[in-house]
Amino acid sequence: MLEEKKQQSYDESQIQVLEGLEAVRKRPGMYIGNTSVRGLHHLVYEIVDNSIDEALAGYCDKIDVFINKDNSITVQDNGRGMPVGMHPKMNIPTVEVIMTVLHAGGKFGGEGYKVSGGLHGVGASVVNALSEVCEVQVARDGVLWRQIYEKGKAVTGLDKIGETEEHGTKTYFKPDAEIFEELDFDYDTLAQRLRELAFLNKGISINLNDERVDKKEEFLYEGGIKSFVSYLNRNKEVLHSEPIYIEGMKDDCTVEIALQYNDGYNENIFAFANNIDTMEGGTHLVGFKNALTRVLNDYAKKFGHLKENDKNLSGDDIREGLTAVISVKLTNPQFEGQTKTKLGNTEVRGIVDSILGEGVGNFLEENPNVGKIIIDKGLMASRAREAARKARELTRRKSVLESNALPGKLADCSSKDPKECEIYIVEGDSAGGSAKQGRNRRFQAILPLRGKIMNVEKQRLDKILNSETIRSMITAFGAGIGKDFDLEKIRYYRIIIMTDADVDGAHIRTLLLTFFYRYMRELIEKGHVYIAQPPLYKVTKNKKDQYVYTDRELEKLLEEMGGRDNSIQIQRYKGLGEMNAEQLWETTMDPEHRILLRATVEDAMAADEIFTILMGDKVEPRREFIQENAKKVMNLDI
Repeated sequence: MLEEKKQQSYDESQIQVLEGLEAVRKRPGMYIGNTSVRGLHHLVYEIVDNSIDEALAGYCDKIDVFINKDNSITVQDNGRGMPVGMHPKMNIPTVEVIMTVLHAGGKFGGEGYKVSGGLHGVGASVVNALSEVCEVQVARDGVLWRQIYEKGKAVTGLDKIGETEEHGTKTYFKPDAEIFEELDFDYDTLAQRLRELAFLNKGISINLNDERVDKKEEFLYEGGIKSFVSYLNRNKEVLHSEPIYIEGMKDDCTVEIALQYNDGYNENIFAFANNIDTMEGGTHLVGFKNALTRVLNDYAKKFGHLKENDKNLSGDDIREGLTAVISVKLTNPQFEGQTKTKLGNTEVRGIVDSILGEGVGNFLEENPNVGKIIIDKGLMASRAREAARKARELTRRKSVLESNALPGKLADCSSKDPKECEIYIVEGDSAGGSAKQGRNRRFQAILPLRGKIMNVEKQRLDKILNSETIRSMITAFGAGIGKDFDLEKIRYYRIIIMTDADVDGAHIRTLLLTFFYRYMRELIEKGHVYIAQPPLYKVTKNKKDQYVYTDRELEKLLEEMGGRDNSIQIQRYKGLGEMNAEQLWETTMDPEHRILLRATVEDAMAADEIFTILMGDKVEPRREFIQENAKKVMNLDI
């Protein structure tokens, strides 16, 4: 055995060196995350980020993005234009170096850019490497230049193609079908990120043009992140009309913060470093939270809203109903965390703390009426938190005292291994009865819900914990709720919502998803929540039943059967209760044949907005949302 191993010598011939951009084509995921839809859109962001860097340096105020008819992309800016002279070390035009050499660009310690986002110098070359064709045009010093590349390699020289009075860079690329699973750009996905960039960089005009359907939008916000907070709160009832805006600079670090309270019970804080969404937080977020908690408690004590002996308000109390955007721009950002979206620079915590502390302190002194509103909100949150703690204690104590702690309606499964267990949340007792009879008792549990679940969007936690329906779910899942939620303790790896395919069913589904999103968010983020798809029709011919799940499937089946005639019976299911146990198992619960949709939170901002629109108090946004999305909804039985 050892002899054999010796034969397979481990020497220099075994070490494969991937030259330049070949490495990117071989392992694209290392550079853009993945090669699915998300990675595809990432290409656009990389080129746009280069233009934003020009804007941050003060040389560009307009960026145009085109989705061309064939799903290729063009990005054009009015910056200085990439340098076209010969590169002193590489002996090829500098444009070519930027486009074909990894880790080349004005972001590596040179004087090119003080602050930059994106992939830090690998952006343009990575996009080029993963494109079937890429073309760069540079307008600089009166001359228009062009160079063309294929799969990362230059196929022409840098050619002079005319004279121009313009300045800037225009990049065209067509993503490579050999690399990407999906080549269709989604307008809304791009619009969301470009809007975000326009908010984060006030005064820059970013235009998105979709040549496939002749649609265009301009994103330009002179108010910057102050406008961003107003936008995030636009469907909410705000407690003070204008967001509080604070900016400052210290040690080459620029800090901008905007915050505004609404009458809701959730906090929404979005933190960015060099325009990158730091979803995992980091030192800027810690500095923000520390300063806000300290300053508001000091203010409350100073003006008698809190007595000397009263306990301080907690950070959670102070952040209830808060929408905030934190944006820091610094020279050498250090990103950590699983997805490199956590800011690690230790000095930033103190910088944000001092700038925000001073800014909010001054604001409250000058606006005592807003100060009182914020403190009152925090005091109410504190009282509710205490009530919620008592309610929680009560639910815990009850479950300890009762010999069978699980809710009475729950039909549990026999397996104790959460990884193989699943629980069906079913509306109504009749469907619950069929589900209990039809299930596989070994790994399927059934929890029938009575009536409508509470709309948690409009309630505080203490009220929510008084709902028997919600308590049943919390107890059955076994992982707690809110800040105490612990996914490690979950009793079922699959939580399946099974409701009727009508308006009431859709409403219950939305209420349940809202509850999970607000109070057990990890369930959705980690992919544990599913929606069962019961069939819409049963089609019977010659005593043989077939089930179909959409109108389109029904038409297709009828076509295959030679059209509608008297020998074909079609039953439209109004609800789960119309199916007997065997049919429910066959169509909706048997892992071999059922259809489950996984509930995902693609983007926290978008999800928060949708839940606010559908479950909040404002009627107009809800009406608009329903009208806009009505065309996308199928099989809604009204």
